[in-house]
Amino acid sequence: MKITRDFIHRMPKTDLHVHLDGSMRLSTILELAEKEGIALPGNPQSEDELARAINIGAICEDLTDYLKAFDVTLSVMQTEESLYRAAFELGEDAARENVKYMEVRYSPLLHTRNGLSYPVIVEAVAEGLREAKRRYGLMSGQIICGIRHMTPESSLRMAELCVAFKNRGVVGFDLAGAEADNPAKDYREAFYLIRNNNVNLTIHAGEAYGPESVHQAIHMGGAHRIGHGTRLREDGDLLNFVNDLRIPLEVCLTSNVQTRAAKSFESHPLPFYMSYGLRCTINTDNRLITDTTMTDEYWRAVQHYDLNIGDLRKLMIDGFKSAFMPYRKKRTVTAQACAEFDALVRDFETTSGEKAITDPRVAQEIAFQKASADARTPTIYPIQPEDQRAEAPDTDAPSETDTEQPTPAE
Repeated sequence: MKITRDFIHRMPKTDLHVHLDGSMRLSTILELAEKEGIALPGNPQSEDELARAINIGAICEDLTDYLKAFDVTLSVMQTEESLYRAAFELGEDAARENVKYMEVRYSPLLHTRNGLSYPVIVEAVAEGLREAKRRYGLMSGQIICGIRHMTPESSLRMAELCVAFKNRGVVGFDLAGAEADNPAKDYREAFYLIRNNNVNLTIHAGEAYGPESVHQAIHMGGAHRIGHGTRLREDGDLLNFVNDLRIPLEVCLTSNVQTRAAKSFESHPLPFYMSYGLRCTINTDNRLITDTTMTDEYWRAVQHYDLNIGDLRKLMIDGFKSAFMPYRKKRTVTAQACAEFDALVRDFETTSGEKAITDPRVAQEIAFQKASADARTPTIYPIQPEDQRAEAPDTDAPSETDTEQPTPAE
C-alpha cells in the first residue's frame, strides 16, 4: 500500500519535543506586536515579510544562529494573554493533524520582562493547553526548561518550579540552549533535585556537540530521554548503552538539517538508529522556526527512508511508549492509538485495493539476523550413558524448516 500524506495526516501521533516559543503562528506574532507596540526586525507588514525577516525554515550557520529567531517570538510572549494564546494555538494546530498527546517545553526564565512571576507563567500556559483539551481532546503536559547559557543557579530555580508543579500540569524537566561551552555537568544540582523528587528528565544533547554531551546527560544528569541525540552514532559503546537501557531519542529531522546537526536528510542517522533497534520518536522541535508540522516530519521520513506502514506504526508506538505519562494511562492510550491506526490502514487498503506491508523493515532485519546467528550456533547434545547413546543427527542435512521464513521480531 502506497503511503500518502493524507494517511500520515490522519494517523494518531505524539509530539514530545516541541518548544512553545518556537511554534507560534506568524499572524499571532504580528497581532501581538501591534497591540503591545513592539517593533519587529525589518518592520514586517505581512506574514511573508516576517517569515523572511526571521529566516523561517532556512538553513542556518549552526544552532546558535538558529536560536536568534527566538528573540522575536519571545518579545511578544511576556503577558498572560500571549502565553495563553500561544499555548492554545499550538494545541489547536497539533490537534488538527491528529496529534493525540503533546509535551510542550519552554523556560519561564525567558518570560519575565514585564514582571510576570514564574507560577503565573506556568498557569497561563496550563490554561491554554487545558482549553485545547476541552475543545479538541488533546492530551498534553508541560516540560520546564533550564537554560544552558544562563547560570546553573537559574536552572535550579526552574527545577524547583518544576517540582512545585509536579502533577499540576508539569510532566518533566529539560536543559535546553546552546550545548557548546555549557556542559550538562554544571547543572548537576538541578538534576539531583529533579531525580530526588521522582520527576521525569529529558536533556538536549548530541545536537550541536558530540556524543560526550549525551554521555553527560545520561551519567551526570540521569536523563530518561535524550533531546535529538544526532551525534550519538559517533560513540558505538554509548550507543549500545542507550539501546540496551531503551533510552528514547527525541528525533527532530528537519530541525537537525536546518541547524546543520545533520548535513542532509540522507545523512541523518534516523534510519541507522531504527535498524539498530534504538527507540526513536519523531518530533517537530519548532513548528514556526523550522516551518514544519508532525505530518511534515513523518512525510519526510517516508520519502527519504522508504518507510512502510509497519515502520510508521513502530515509530508511532515508540512515541506513545516514551511519553511522560503514568504507565496505566500510557498503556490505554497506546492501545487506543494502535486500534485507530490499524482501522485507518484497513480503510486505506479497502480504498486503494492494495495490501499494506505491516511488518517493520527493522523487525524483519532483526529476525533475519537472529536466524543467521541461530544457524551458526552448534547443537550441543547431552552426555548419555554409553549403552543409551545414539548416533547424532547429521546437522548438515536439510530439514523441513530450512526453507521457512523467520517470524519477524516483536
